Amino acid sequence: MANSAPAVRISIITATYNSAATVGDCLSSVAEQAVPVEHLIVDGASSDGTLDVVRRSSEAVEVISEPDGGIYDAMNKGIARAGGDVVGILNSDDFYASPKVLSAVVSVFEDPAVDACYGDLLYVDFIDTSRVVRYWKAGRFNRRKFLWGWMPPHPAFFVRRSVYEKYGSFNLDLGSAADYEIMLRFLLKHALKTAYIPEVLVKMRTGGVSNASIRNRLAANWNDRLAWKVNGLRPYPWTLLAKPLRKLGQWIARSPESDTGV
Repeated sequence: MANSAPAVRISIITATYNSAATVGDCLSSVAEQAVPVEHLIVDGASSDGTLDVVRRSSEAVEVISEPDGGIYDAMNKGIARAGGDVVGILNSDDFYASPKVLSAVVSVFEDPAVDACYGDLLYVDFIDTSRVVRYWKAGRFNRRKFLWGWMPPHPAFFVRRSVYEKYGSFNLDLGSAADYEIMLRFLLKHALKTAYIPEVLVKMRTGGVSNASIRNRLAANWNDRLAWKVNGLRPYPWTLLAKPLRKLGQWIARSPESDTGV
């Protein structure tokens, strides 16, 4: 008898902390996916009703709720608990662009040579999520693009669980640059076989911590430098200046309607 279960199993990790206002959209977007998903909610002991929203959701999720050391500590807990072949991270105020997103991801990983994949991302208004603010078109993969300030959008980045087991999870000493560091480590230092899905996979509400103030941006730039150093990598003199400058084009670009889903 034929087995209808997908050959590639996928785990999605969502870190939450006082996310009651947005986590419902996140949960629904995962529940609507066309493939089975293990969805792990790692909550930092929220006090605003986040867990009530999670418990009222119609999907089956696994919940861990306890104090943690921040969002990347929560993600590491989720990675350690994940049972899927592939792991994705979806923030509590983000959601998938269509019910077909994870089907496309699973299809890519049916090639056993692929270790990681990524797609595009739309920044949307926090309240009116139909209004596009920025369009992060990541483009085809070339590991040397990191030297020119490039990186894939982390919420649209998927990795085999075996990669985390081999090369480690998030470095908690890197602050908001922990996602940048892990992609440098995986894609540039260790040269993982990486595929690009040329579609918008995730919609992200605006309001990122690293860009919230000049002080936070300076701290993020310092941590970006450390991300190269801890991996024994040397950027060009202009690499870390180019990284924020690349975002300017995202404010100008808008994804056509045909590009807002898979």
